[in-house]
Amino acid sequence: MVLHTFRWSFLATAIVLVAALLIGGPQATAIVAILAVLEISLSFDNAVMNATVLERMSPHWQKIFLTVGIAIAVFGMRLLFPLLVVGVTAGLNPVTVVDLALHHPEDYAAHLTNAHPAIASFGGIFLAMIFLNFVFESRDVHWLRPLERALAKVGKLEQLSVVVGLAALLSASFAVESRHRIPVLVAGAAGMATYVAVSSLAKLFRGADDDEDVVALPPESDLAHVKVPGALVKGGLFSFLYLEVLDASFSFDGVVGAFAISQDIFVITAGLGIGAMYIRSLTVLLVREGALAKYVYLEHGAHYAIGALALILFASVEYEVPELLTGLVGIGFIAVALTTSIVSNRQRSRAALAVLVEPR
Repeated sequence: MVLHTFRWSFLATAIVLVAALLIGGPQATAIVAILAVLEISLSFDNAVMNATVLERMSPHWQKIFLTVGIAIAVFGMRLLFPLLVVGVTAGLNPVTVVDLALHHPEDYAAHLTNAHPAIASFGGIFLAMIFLNFVFESRDVHWLRPLERALAKVGKLEQLSVVVGLAALLSASFAVESRHRIPVLVAGAAGMATYVAVSSLAKLFRGADDDEDVVALPPESDLAHVKVPGALVKGGLFSFLYLEVLDASFSFDGVVGAFAISQDIFVITAGLGIGAMYIRSLTVLLVREGALAKYVYLEHGAHYAIGALALILFASVEYEVPELLTGLVGIGFIAVALTTSIVSNRQRSRAALAVLVEPR
C-alpha cells in the first residue's frame, strides 16, 4: 500500500534529482534534496488537515485534488504565486518580475521578503479561523478534555470565531511597525473573507446531511468513471479551493525561507515541489488507511498545530522565526496526538477484553 501510494512521488524525486545533477551539478542536487526534506518536515500537519477534507469529497474531486491539485501546488503556489505577489506588492509588471527572478535573484528575494508581512497576515488569519472554528465547535471526542469542553460552551455564541479572529488581527497590526500596519490589516481582512466565503460555500453545496457525501478513496482505476450530481460538484469545487488556499497558507512562508538556502527559483520550485508531492501522497495514505478514524486525536493535533502556526505567522511579521521551530511545533503536535491515540486505543481494547473474560 505504501509503495503503491508513494510511487509517483518516488518517480518524481528520481527524475528531478537526476535533472538537477545533469543541469546544476552535485551542489544543486543537494540543495533540491534539502529543500524537499524541509518542506516535508514542515507540512505533516498540512497532510492531516488535507485528509480531514479529502475524505469528505467525492471520488471525482479526490481525483482532481491528486492531479490538477498537484500541478497547482508545485507550479502555481511555489513558482507563479510568488512572482504574482512580488508584482502586486512592488507594483512591477510581469516581464520585470520574471527578469528579476531569473537575472537578479537578490532583488527578487528582497521584494519577496518585503511582501512577507502581508502574506503572513493572510495565511495567519486563514489558519487561525480554521483553528478557532474547530475548538469552538461541540464534538463527541475530546483530546484536551477540560479546555475543549470549556471552549465548546463559549463557542455557542454566534460568530465568536470571527470576533476573536478580528481581535487577533487588530492586535497583530498594532504590534508591527507603522509601515506594515495597513498591508497587514488589508491582507488579514482578505484572508478572513476568503475563509468565510470558501468554507461557507463548500458547506452550502455539500448539503445539510454531510454523511451522504462521505466517500472512501477508491482504487485509481475507478476514479475516471465516477459521475457526481451538480450540487456535489459545486461542493467539491469549493472544498478543492479551500484545500488550495490551505496549502498556500502553509507553503508560502517556506518559499520565502527557501531563499536563505538558494536564490535560484527553479531549484526552489524543484525542491519544494518534491515535498508537496510527498504531502499529497501522505494525504492519500491517511485517507485510504482510515487513519483519522483509527487514531482519533490526529485531527485535534493537526488543528492545534495550525493554531500554533497561525501565531508563528503573526509573530514572523515583526520577528525572525526559525524554520526549525515551525517544523518542530507541527511535528510535535502530530506526534503527541498519534501517541495518545495509540494509548487510548490500547486502553479501550483492554477494557473490551476485560468485559469478555469477566466471569458471569
